[in-house]
Amino acid sequence: MSFSDITLTCKDCAQPFVFTAGEQEFYQQRGLLNQPGRCSNCRGARRAGGGSSNGGGYGGAREMFTATCSQCGQEARVPFQPRGDKPVYCSSCFETKRPARR
Repeated sequence: MSFSDITLTCKDCAQPFVFTAGEQEFYQQRGLLNQPGRCSNCRGARRAGGGSSNGGGYGGAREMFTATCSQCGQEARVPFQPRGDKPVYCSSCFETKRPARR
């Protein structure tokens, strides 16, 4: 199969970038089915942790919040802003509430 360069638009910065024939061949050899959605600059920024808004993926730091554990009263550090309408557990108490993994 022969490949030719394709111009795509980055979903982060909306700038056009070229998906080269060589890159397409690389994708095919590795069984990758989807074309890249980001230009190389935005992919690099995302890998460095600068492009993820939720703190997940590629090592991005996640904001943590302090609360009081509803079970033991100890300080709990949680990855969400507690609203007060639901119980919050420290990691030890959370493990006792969590269903066993199979």
